[in-house]
Amino acid sequence: MLTDLSIRMFMYVQATVQSTITNLRSDERGQDTLEWVLMSGLIAAAIVGVLALFSGKLTTMVNNVGDCLDFTSSTTCSPGF
Repeated sequence: MLTDLSIRMFMYVQATVQSTITNLRSDERGQDTLEWVLMSGLIAAAIVGVLALFSGKLTTMVNNVGDCLDFTSSTTCSPGF
């Protein structure tokens, strides 16, 4: 048996849920932040990919630069790739 109070409670809950859903759909706060986070993640993934691709050549270059800075060693200086 439905009473007037239970009908009012049901209508209140339904209106509250509907209002919340409407507000969530039209609320765009944080959208710019999310776009920046996604773009930063894409750039970071690209940097990691490039570093993984060229890791051997970068290691060789750093070692060769180290040989150039070691003036007591008799190695040749060739810092290029």
